[in-house]
Amino acid sequence: MPDTRLNHAAPEADLVQYISHFYLFEADGPAFEGIERADRAQLRFRLNAISAEYRFPDGSVQEARGVHVVGPTTGAVKVRANGPVRTFGAGITPHGWSALIGAGASTMVNRVFHADELFAGAFDGTIERLAVETDVDAMAGIAGKVIGGLINHEHCGSHDFVRAVDAWLIGSGSPSLGDLARQTRLSRRQVERKCNALYGAPPKMLARKYRALRAAVALGSGTASLDDVIDRGFYDQSHLIREIKHFTGLTPRQISNDPPLLARLSLGRDEASGDPLDPLTGDVRLTG
Repeated sequence: MPDTRLNHAAPEADLVQYISHFYLFEADGPAFEGIERADRAQLRFRLNAISAEYRFPDGSVQEARGVHVVGPTTGAVKVRANGPVRTFGAGITPHGWSALIGAGASTMVNRVFHADELFAGAFDGTIERLAVETDVDAMAGIAGKVIGGLINHEHCGSHDFVRAVDAWLIGSGSPSLGDLARQTRLSRRQVERKCNALYGAPPKMLARKYRALRAAVALGSGTASLDDVIDRGFYDQSHLIREIKHFTGLTPRQISNDPPLLARLSLGRDEASGDPLDPLTGDVRLTG
């Protein structure tokens, strides 16, 4: 089995609305295959000039090199690359999507875009600077400085809406769209349009996605039993299994008993670390 490592770093305080976290993923060996769960959009830097292949939930297979953006994903994604692998990345929040990219997220779901298509050479030379670093915090500082310079403050008016949607998603396993419309003082159609633009999916799909991810993290970390997570908005055990399988690529039994390497790193957490947890995904939430 290849030696695989995933280390995290917190964004600086002025970036926390836009970037959820930074991370460095490394896998030794001649080849790597893994399954990524459904996730937010990602900005990634492939540091060793080796391309990766993503197989998305819609069946499309797309290649990624250099600096690229992976749009929001609606299900588990299979990843394959020749090794060794060394990739630095940043999770893009919905507010960050608005401020950094601006285009409707639903048009970029389950897709890879080279950074030059979106940022016109803004990251030129960044891979070279990141590649010589070994400390993930130093790497976060390098990438964060470039990202900070790309923020379009004319597109930063989404913060209140994103905060309301996140709270709505966290508040219940089966949240009501009517409640979200009342909380945001928007029509249901307006709410769906804004969710598609910022999150890449309508509210009901988001509720399914994040409910399944929180359940998977709880099972992977050993903090909840199967019966516990069924009571968090799932109809029954079959419903739970289908949803977790769709959004993580794994069954609850696989997550609890013998998860693959990448899943073990992304779905588990260190309870003793003292880090707060992201209430939306259930992951460790790093703070600046």
